[in-house]
Amino acid sequence: MKNKINFIVLAFFVVLGYSQSIEGKWATIDEKTQENKSIINIYIKDGLLYGDVIKVLPKPGESDNPICDKCTGDFKDKEVVGMTIIMGLEQDDIYWEKDDGILDPEKGSIYDCKMWLEGKDKLIVRGYIGFFFRTQQWIRLQ
Repeated sequence: MKNKINFIVLAFFVVLGYSQSIEGKWATIDEKTQENKSIINIYIKDGLLYGDVIKVLPKPGESDNPICDKCTGDFKDKEVVGMTIIMGLEQDDIYWEKDDGILDPEKGSIYDCKMWLEGKDKLIVRGYIGFFFRTQQWIRLQ
């Protein structure tokens, strides 16, 4: 009987973890310096995941709304604040992912992307090309 209760409690927490929404405002954290870099608003539209830069948190002497001068195509020379950098990720179980799904405005590069929640307030964001990847942890803002 005790094993059944433990199983039910565990199943409840697993379902609770999966039911957490990825939508909201997230602080991006630089994986090298551990400093906040920007604030991204993540939302779902027509079943796909998008994210817009709503604020850049510059280092002293940097612009609070830089231009994406290294970007190409539609992103070239556009202001970073207001830019959609997460582009139509699809949900697959606990992951959101898409080829060419995330833009790094600092490098001007678009990467394949996979993201998932760890708990309700930590978002793991992985951008990759082939076998090479970079992973960041973003923190939910309250």
